[in-house]
Amino acid sequence: MPITPLPLPLPAGLAALDALPALEQALTGTAPIHPHAPGETPSLPEGEPPADLAVAIATSGSTGTPKLSLLTAANLIASAEATAQRLGGHGQWLLALPPHHIAGLQVLLRSIAAGTTPVALDPSGVTPFALVEATAGMHAERRYTSLVPTLLARLVDDPLGLEALRRFDAILVGGAATPAALLDRARSEGVRVVTTYGMSETGGGCVYNGQPLQGVAVRTDAAGALEIGGPVVAHGYLGADTGAFRSEGGQRWFRTGDLGSVDDKGRVSVTGRADDLINTGGLKVAPRVVEEAVLAHVPAVTEAVVVGVPDPEWGQAVALAAVTSPGGPPVGPVPDAGVGEIREMLRPHLEPAALPRRVLVVPELPMRGPGKPDRAAVARLLGG
Repeated sequence: MPITPLPLPLPAGLAALDALPALEQALTGTAPIHPHAPGETPSLPEGEPPADLAVAIATSGSTGTPKLSLLTAANLIASAEATAQRLGGHGQWLLALPPHHIAGLQVLLRSIAAGTTPVALDPSGVTPFALVEATAGMHAERRYTSLVPTLLARLVDDPLGLEALRRFDAILVGGAATPAALLDRARSEGVRVVTTYGMSETGGGCVYNGQPLQGVAVRTDAAGALEIGGPVVAHGYLGADTGAFRSEGGQRWFRTGDLGSVDDKGRVSVTGRADDLINTGGLKVAPRVVEEAVLAHVPAVTEAVVVGVPDPEWGQAVALAAVTSPGGPPVGPVPDAGVGEIREMLRPHLEPAALPRRVLVVPELPMRGPGKPDRAAVARLLGG
């Protein structure tokens, strides 16, 4: 059964709705598609897809070259129904993310499952006023959308954006870790934020506010890497066998490569990717832990990415790229005295090995997808 490339426009949000018939047909498992941006010329690798394939969608490429995750009709229907069950019922969705990535595509697929017509915005220009206009046209009993943390932060900071955000029954936020301070502020303002964890290989988010969706199981392996099992787990990759997928007891499992833990109540915590760990002076540092501390305890920093860069003494040095609010430090390397001040701010909250040794203030962080920082590009900026 051939897979049909399907361009889903990035800048013209309304045009993405033209693809709904093709997406609806794909959900029958008889007409699989490969969503992509209009400017791309997709080259599908050789491989045997499953009989009920619905979507072959590119991964984010966080571990190297992007691969095509094979999501079946059963995967996507299970995801849509589990999402509706957790959120309190099906509803109308607002598309504010690129529809050729899994988070944006799921907005369209969940709309089909709900039997509702989504409202679409230009993902490259979601302004507070545009969001107010869009939500005014949503008349379903329940209203939902998906955002990335940076977009949520911009909207919460604007009175119009905040007014529009309060109209949603749930706002799924994922793609990257959401700073605790942003979550606290949004929720204190009456915004019903739901943090999500998942990836293309699991049909998008499958852990909401730390709890797996219905039918989803999460565990850790001997190395502390999270594994996800259940009906949302993809068939595999097209033309590639990485060993990340396997069947066990009639259930599909995917080894994520993310480090984390699952407590005795089933709550999932994510530390970060195993291949992002920084080895400094023989000690391993998780970048996410440092990033969370920076955002919580260094004034004026609004975005932070921590990477390891080569260091003659320590092997790798902990290095920080930061975006600051207006009035914060100027763009460029932070002088030694400034780095020392930042280290002192963080010292009560981090182990000594985790304190940054290099700091660079940038106007914006390089990205490789909606809400996902490009860590390799950040490392190059910092001398890695």
